[in-house]
Amino acid sequence: MNDGEKTRPEDTPPEEEENFAQMLESYTDRMSETLRVGDQVNGKILSISDESVFVDTGTKIDGAVDAQELLDGEGNLPYAVGDDLTLFVVAASESEIRLSRAMTGAGGVEELQQARQSGIPVQGKVIETCKGGFRVETMHRKAFCPVSQMDLRYVDNPEAFVGETYDFLIERIENRGRNIVVSRRRVLEREQEAAVAAFRQTAAEGDVLEGTVTRIMPYGAFVELVPGVEGMVHVSELGWSRVGRPEDVVQTGERIRVQIKSIETDPESAKMKISLSRKQLQSDPWENIGEKVREGDRLQGTVTRCVDFGAFVEIFPGVEGLVHVSEMSYVRRVNKPEDVVHAGQLVSVAVKEVDAQRRRISLSIRDAEGDPWAQVADKYTVGRTVTGTVEKRQPFGLFVRLEPGITGLLPKSKLHRFSDPGRIESLKEGERLVVVVEEINPADRKITLGPGDAQEAGDWQRYSPSSGEGGRSMGLLAEKLQQAMHRKERKK
Repeated sequence: MNDGEKTRPEDTPPEEEENFAQMLESYTDRMSETLRVGDQVNGKILSISDESVFVDTGTKIDGAVDAQELLDGEGNLPYAVGDDLTLFVVAASESEIRLSRAMTGAGGVEELQQARQSGIPVQGKVIETCKGGFRVETMHRKAFCPVSQMDLRYVDNPEAFVGETYDFLIERIENRGRNIVVSRRRVLEREQEAAVAAFRQTAAEGDVLEGTVTRIMPYGAFVELVPGVEGMVHVSELGWSRVGRPEDVVQTGERIRVQIKSIETDPESAKMKISLSRKQLQSDPWENIGEKVREGDRLQGTVTRCVDFGAFVEIFPGVEGLVHVSEMSYVRRVNKPEDVVHAGQLVSVAVKEVDAQRRRISLSIRDAEGDPWAQVADKYTVGRTVTGTVEKRQPFGLFVRLEPGITGLLPKSKLHRFSDPGRIESLKEGERLVVVVEEINPADRKITLGPGDAQEAGDWQRYSPSSGEGGRSMGLLAEKLQQAMHRKERKK
């Protein structure tokens, strides 16, 4: 062995020797590091006990923070080993480093000055309101917090803060600690900046988050995802069902789950524009719609809106069908959907067609109600006497409504056969008269009517079996004969 060669134990491999040297150098560096009161520490949680949470401070001494200080509003510790924490050094010695989110307990002016210079929050309790702000007790001293410095938003109910404990930053100390001004707003702004920075680094399209509804506008709802970061759920993204007013679906202060649709950053202001969706977290109601709805089904639904060509009806949450204006009624001609239905109305509909691929369903109100002409041939046999209502007067005769949806024509050429033609000529719409069914054509939806009190007793012979028009019953013959006898008796 040469004199210039270094010796090492034969059982120590070169790799282990290098690793040991690195560890020794790292330990020496950590030993040389010191932390002072007021320093900010970002470190991982090493262990958790019932009373303390131990954090890696980056030095030879681990820091400890009171576990009670980290509990959430429900009294739970929302952290685990390995999580990162940002804390402040509130006490440091060769054997111990105490960490805290804010300085607490009794303290002199020096400690307060140190907290102000180091930017360490101090814990304070709001005692009462006063002119222009609040009285706050911090570290056994009285301080003043201007109303503008109590929150990020405008304070419209100062009494709501009284009795609460918050973290404050010291803005000013004067007159040997007799005049202390603090700000909670600056603490919130600092937390907000950190939250926004973290959000920018981690958030991505498709992420599912929980947020708080902060504002409701006619076009949608704003949701705070983290302090200082808001996104908007457009009214069309609040749910699969059509939403007329966002406040019918969500309320201010409500916690909701949303999915990020897009994130855009304004190049000038650097502000983020975040588009959110709530309905994307719900199952698509059109999925397998063909198994839920079939042609011919009769359902109940709610009219959501009326348009010129018909009305949309929601038959399942998020599933709408169209009732065309031509499918609204067998009873009358419909010019405007509003003449038959209105938004919010519950209606019965029949399914005419389902196009799942195009997300279209054709519905019919009139088919659900039934076609009154379907049984007209059985109800209005030729020769039957019926009391109807004058529906419309035309130059060629009178349209007489026999029942809703069933209207017949009384030709003008037959008016003279009434016992009192003058009275018939003067009838107005809505007045009643007795008519006889003379002809029925269900295919063309036509019924021809005749006088129900013909002035010639011989008119009944037209309905007798020998007249060549078969199918006339003897009951009708007796009815006509009886009418003629009554008229004869009245003349006497």
